[in-house]
Amino acid sequence: MANELGRVVNQRYLYARSWSLGDRRSPTATTPCLVRLTDDIAIDAKIAPFTASTDAEIPQTLRITANLPLSPPDFANNAPAFEAKVGHVLPPSLDEADAGEAAGHGPLLPLSWQRLNHDETLTKLPVEPSIIVLVDAVQLAGQQRKLIDALVTIKHRFPGALIWTPGLGGPDNVAVLAWFGVDIFDLSRSRQCSAANILLTNAGPRELSDGTESAAMESQLLHWTLALSEVKSRLAAGTLRALAEQQSLNSPKLVEHLRYHDQITRRKADVGISHVGKESVLHCNSHESLNNPVVTKWVDFVSHKYRSPKDLDRVLILLPCSARKPYRMSKSHRKFLDAIGHTGYHEVMVTSPLGLVPRDLEETWPASHYDIPVTGVWSADETSRTQNMLELLLERHEYHTVINHSSMEFQLSGVDYHHTSQGLPPTSREALDNLRKVVASVQETHNCRTRKHHKILNDNFRSVARFKMLNDDWLDGITIRGKPPFWRIEHDGKQIALWSNDRRGFSLAKSSIAILAEHASLKHINLKPNIDWKGDIFSGIIDNYDSGIISGDDLLVMQDSKPIGLARATASGWEWSTTPGMVAKGHQRL
Repeated sequence: MANELGRVVNQRYLYARSWSLGDRRSPTATTPCLVRLTDDIAIDAKIAPFTASTDAEIPQTLRITANLPLSPPDFANNAPAFEAKVGHVLPPSLDEADAGEAAGHGPLLPLSWQRLNHDETLTKLPVEPSIIVLVDAVQLAGQQRKLIDALVTIKHRFPGALIWTPGLGGPDNVAVLAWFGVDIFDLSRSRQCSAANILLTNAGPRELSDGTESAAMESQLLHWTLALSEVKSRLAAGTLRALAEQQSLNSPKLVEHLRYHDQITRRKADVGISHVGKESVLHCNSHESLNNPVVTKWVDFVSHKYRSPKDLDRVLILLPCSARKPYRMSKSHRKFLDAIGHTGYHEVMVTSPLGLVPRDLEETWPASHYDIPVTGVWSADETSRTQNMLELLLERHEYHTVINHSSMEFQLSGVDYHHTSQGLPPTSREALDNLRKVVASVQETHNCRTRKHHKILNDNFRSVARFKMLNDDWLDGITIRGKPPFWRIEHDGKQIALWSNDRRGFSLAKSSIAILAEHASLKHINLKPNIDWKGDIFSGIIDNYDSGIISGDDLLVMQDSKPIGLARATASGWEWSTTPGMVAKGHQRL
């Protein structure tokens, strides 16, 4: 009996995954998907690539069989089949209890809340699981925080496994559960709704509207099929979060789960995204967007780690955001820049949900990619967040003057404070005149030095390096040449990097490797000795790696304590231990 499941990550976004199942060169199915249960109607194997059943014994034996040839090496004939004892499962409310009867392990791993808390063998299993079944998921979902704690624990301990939460999923919560990392779903709730003559849709269960609708399982399956396709499409486009926020409103419990999951993710240093493609958009359409981990990690960085360019922290000018990114390309910001007429001030944008965006980071993710509806009214949470970020920014710098040309009011002490928009539209002639006059007055008093274009670029690149890398020391002594948007960064006459407008970051050259290693400016991957590295990075060839790696990070590849190349993380560090497939893409080798 084949017991290997061919799988590789096709799309990822934080904890959400779409796995390609079968031969990676020609997958026969993808997740999220369904598992067909006993007495279910016929389902296309591409939608339900697995069938699950249990016997009548106590404790039960769970069997999962693939409906497609998904097992290597001969994908044409091998359909994997797994089985495992479920063990005794006690109610999750009995936190201190131990069921006694241990569940089985192997490629199929049944887990419960008690097992996660009491089974010490989970840290040293002889075989890494391919599929994990959280057997008490429905009970955990009814209790505060336990479902999320269980799922996050499973994702970090078994990153290469597919997760099934029996009886929990439906078209109305599949996007939220997929955001949490669940991969496999079943029709249990749809069968219950069908028996009650209720239709389970992406908006939740509802009564039939008229005689043209049916609650039969064929109709229930149609809603499932559409919901799964929508999740896959959104994940591929990088917009699953917006769908999860929308779907969380289907029940108070989903909102609770999403908010707690956001709190957990925010605290994980190795769960994040460093770079995205230029077409990616961070949709921020609801109040829940304030808690999106991509947003809150930005807020944490600007609040506690960001440093302004050297000697620029004297006069701070707060400006409104714009729909066009980067802001400086918008009509409104061209007016602001014309009114300011000086490059010696530090410009910071006031915006939601990011709070504050320094001009020197406006071309980086997520500042250069977010989209939000504009109402002209700030919520209390938005005001409080931005006020707090501004106070922390002032504490860590030497600003003596703040010119506020945004529409948000601030209460500041210890600085010379001017509010130039004064309730007027910031682009109005009167508001711009106010800005022009205050800037002229400040300049007359403090005589701030203007910056030349090369200095502005240098300052911006250093800020980006401090944000995306470990430090900006590798930029000491550089010369910047070229024309926008392709700026060449040279050191001793050699190009060491190119500013990539497509990537909104640095494209590092081979000649940068020694400099980056000398200044410890990148996180490290250490390859196993005697490995002849020729292509991309897979977990099997890695000896160890630095903590805190997130998807999109540039990495220094080391071997025998020597730098041998560069790679770019395609997966965050928490996944690297057992996730099949590539974890970093090699792009420079000595």
